[in-house]
Amino acid sequence: MAKRKILSYILLKPISLVYRGVVAIRNAMFDKGILKQHEFDIPVITVGNISVGGSGKTPHTEYLLSTLYKDYRIGMLSRGYKRRTKGFVMATENSHVEDIGDEPYQIYRKFKDRGISVAVCEKRAEGIKKMREIAPGLDMIILDDAFQHRYVKPRLSIVLMEASRLPYNDSLLPFGRLREPMSALNRADVVIVTKCPEGMQPIQRRVIAENLNLFPYQKLLFSRFRYMAPVPLFKEGDRGKNNLVMGELTPNDCLLAVTGVANPRPFVRQLRTYKAKVKIKRFSDHHNFTQSDLQAIEEKFTSMKGMRKYIVTTEKDAVRLMNNPYFPHSLRKYIYYLPIQVTFEEFNEQPLETVVINLLRNNSLVR
Repeated sequence: MAKRKILSYILLKPISLVYRGVVAIRNAMFDKGILKQHEFDIPVITVGNISVGGSGKTPHTEYLLSTLYKDYRIGMLSRGYKRRTKGFVMATENSHVEDIGDEPYQIYRKFKDRGISVAVCEKRAEGIKKMREIAPGLDMIILDDAFQHRYVKPRLSIVLMEASRLPYNDSLLPFGRLREPMSALNRADVVIVTKCPEGMQPIQRRVIAENLNLFPYQKLLFSRFRYMAPVPLFKEGDRGKNNLVMGELTPNDCLLAVTGVANPRPFVRQLRTYKAKVKIKRFSDHHNFTQSDLQAIEEKFTSMKGMRKYIVTTEKDAVRLMNNPYFPHSLRKYIYYLPIQVTFEEFNEQPLETVVINLLRNNSLVR
């Protein structure tokens, strides 16, 4: 292990230094106006991070949508990672997960009846313009995973970071997981430490705040995930004894956790709080499940021993699995997903939506 760390340092640390230089030059070009930023006459909010994967961008974007949609006509724009289309695509009733990507598809399904528009486009400025042409009444845009996309000048930037993977304990890519150095946090208006453990102590929060060393005008919030009751992936039919109630599980039961997310550990940790045995089938983030993948899941599920057996997946994986034509019919009555709800700790001075509205109002951006 020590030799591997030394080898990794020798090979990757120099590349990280080069990467740091490239990032610094790019940011300087934006700061000096050499690279043009597009500014809009309605509030644009970015939700992003400075590290790769797993900080909870989609659940926090959903939180914003669910708390702000009554006061604004919101458009949510993403690049649509791993979709099979190119350019601008507006989500409609006929859209599929392959058209717009798993996270935008999940958001569209949840919020289409609340007047929220969802679209994808690699070029965010172009995407905003096209969204407003199609839906001219939009008066707020939320950009998902766009903190590094500086071609759009946001009115408000929200940066997320996991409590277990804080940036001051990390290094730049490829030696570490940071997309940008800590100094990039200077561009943020709100920093949220996500996936906090229940009962987080004041001393822990104080250490984080001291290490982040934010400016007084920047807001620091702490949030955590609350897992909701399991939801059947497929609705048809009476499940009878196959109905999953997490609190009724026993040591004689078995769960197969199927994940295709950047950091499955909180999800698996949640499953292990129940009495059933937990087996894991892990895939890469945003994984497109192939026929052979699904056969492997079926084989693993069949080989598991337990009085009652279930497959449990994440909400993000659910949208890819429910639309997969190769999903085995024999497993349909056994698979569930766990929805996530973001909650903000009581010790925060204000909830996120209040912080956002106040910051926008202070900048004279609220209608």
